[in-house]
Amino acid sequence: MRETFKFLKENTKVNYVSTINGDKPSCRPFGDPVLFDNKIYVLTNKKKNVSKQLEINNNVCIVAYDNTNWIRINCKLIDDSSNMDAKQAIINEFDWAEEQGYTLDNPNFQVLYVADAEATIYDEAGNVLYNNKF
Repeated sequence: MRETFKFLKENTKVNYVSTINGDKPSCRPFGDPVLFDNKIYVLTNKKKNVSKQLEINNNVCIVAYDNTNWIRINCKLIDDSSNMDAKQAIINEFDWAEEQGYTLDNPNFQVLYVADAEATIYDEAGNVLYNNKF
C-alpha cells in the first residue's frame, strides 16, 4: 500500500479516477492523496457528480502516469466523511483546503479512502513492476 501511495503522491501530479455514470464510464482528474490511519484518502465535494456516482457504485479505477511507469488501481472508494480526524489530516496537508471551503463544518466536504484495492505498476512495455492487494 505504501508503494501505491508513494507513486500517487510523489511520482505524479494528477491521478485519474474513473467511475460509472449510469451505463457509461466517467473519468476525471484528482489531486494528491493523503495517507492517514494507514489508509489512502482523497477528497471531493458532495455536490460534484463524482460524489453522486460513488453513492450509487463506489467501484473505481484510478490510473496515473509518471512519464516512465504507470499505475492502475481497481478499488472501492469508501465515504468516511464523518471522520473528523481524517478531514483534519487533509486540511493540515493542503494549505489551500480551508480557503477552498474544505472546513470541518462544511457538510459538502467529502473524504473517501481506498479499500479492497489491487494496485499494479507497469513499465512502458507493459511489464509488471509491482502488484499488491490491500
